[in-house]
Amino acid sequence: MTAVLRPVVETDLDALERMAAHASPGLGSLRLDRAGLEARIRASQQAFATPDEEVSGEERYLFALEIEGRVCGCSGIAASAGFGTSFYSYRNEFVVALSPALRLRTRTHTLHLGHDLTGATLLTSFYIEPEAARWQDGAAAQLLSRGRLAFLHRHAQRFAERVAAEFPGWLDAAGGSPFWDAVGRRFFDMDYGQAELLATGRNKTFLADLMPQSPIYVPLLPEDAQRAIGQLHPDAELPFDILQSEGFDTDTHVDIMDGGPIAEARLVSLRSLRTPAPLSCARIAANAQVEGFRAWLAAPGEVLPRGSLALRLELE
Repeated sequence: MTAVLRPVVETDLDALERMAAHASPGLGSLRLDRAGLEARIRASQQAFATPDEEVSGEERYLFALEIEGRVCGCSGIAASAGFGTSFYSYRNEFVVALSPALRLRTRTHTLHLGHDLTGATLLTSFYIEPEAARWQDGAAAQLLSRGRLAFLHRHAQRFAERVAAEFPGWLDAAGGSPFWDAVGRRFFDMDYGQAELLATGRNKTFLADLMPQSPIYVPLLPEDAQRAIGQLHPDAELPFDILQSEGFDTDTHVDIMDGGPIAEARLVSLRSLRTPAPLSCARIAANAQVEGFRAWLAAPGEVLPRGSLALRLELE
């Protein structure tokens, strides 16, 4: 196996710290904090070691991508978004108004604060080093993202039926968020960087506590804030595109801090999991273990171990 996705271990700490130093703004689950990363490894090991009958939804799994013996990527799964509390987001909706007297009809974009994604399984912590992302025309990046889906599928009893993923939103040249400045900053006396740091390692319920509960009428926001809604940070394009190709909806929910897109789907509807990959094509293969989980790139015709799952590897 020249490329493999596996659970993190203690010896991955230096590699995680190296990757965290280069991670995009908004990827708070991969913060440059050695003690915090050590805690992430311990929590992940505990999650993988938890028997099926004892899972609570609190589990947080972290995977390492290893190419030819070098750790160069990571990705994670939080079993239940907002575990123990609520997972907040804004939902894109449109309000239609009609005036028969004036013969006018308007359709207005609004944002509704809600927590309907609470309890969904959350894909987290995707990071791959640039050189690794180009390896074999992007095969390693596919493995890093979609290998998690194979784990979810093989161990569905440990997770929710719905799967979601937050993506960092668009920031200006100074690292500020136009959406935060127009909305969140009105209720918190701090800039985006301070708020993002405060939100790291915790849920965002404390933000929702002070946010307006009534709908936000998007046309009332400054133009740059309107444009930022649903816009993606450029560094997140790769994992975003992979999930879009799997059939994730990326238009319904946005993040309450920076307005970045939140992707969601039902696990059973994902493209890779609906139809097993044929033996004749290149595949992502995964075993059926939990603590000993492995996903790897399988060549056409390669005979897989009994009980393995194979997803079609499609590269453009």
